[in-house]
Amino acid sequence: MLNTLKYLHPAFETQPLVSMKSRQAPLIEHYTQNPKDAIVYDFACTDSKQHPANDPLHTKVFIDKQHQVEHTVSVHKKVGGQSDFATPGDLLCGSIAACLDSTIRVIANRFDIKLKYLQVAVAGKVDMRGTLRVDRKTPVGFTSFDVRVDIQAAGKIPSKWIDRLIEGAEKSCVVMQTLSKNCDINITRGYKS
Repeated sequence: MLNTLKYLHPAFETQPLVSMKSRQAPLIEHYTQNPKDAIVYDFACTDSKQHPANDPLHTKVFIDKQHQVEHTVSVHKKVGGQSDFATPGDLLCGSIAACLDSTIRVIANRFDIKLKYLQVAVAGKVDMRGTLRVDRKTPVGFTSFDVRVDIQAAGKIPSKWIDRLIEGAEKSCVVMQTLSKNCDINITRGYKS
């Protein structure tokens, strides 16, 4: 398996398992003394250069200013789209899954819990009557997310430790915590003639 993985990502071949405790300790100390340095601005944007602005079915989203990871995004078929690529809702579910997965991995590493298997699956529920304005009483947006965590430790770890690991990850998962609270969204409008 490792021989296969090294072709997928060169870090698997040469990089030893990292210690999140040693990586995070200086950050925690620094942020304690310099709280402003802990502020992060993540980034994503769309651009109509590859999908014309008058195409109502697709767009391209660029995630992360530094790496500019591209994803073609499709409008969901339940609102007249084609669902031929990931939809914005899929990306939101993916954000929850990725954040919770990586948070579990970090916390497990910090507490020397070796993981053999980890999968986080997220399903979001939204009633499209809201966005289509079919029923004004129907909310626009997701009303719930079902999250399933399948996890297996590499050794004999008491199940209460795994439960604490997952509970701690839920409390530290930035995306889940953002969605469970009200978050300010500030929109600036730019017009071109």
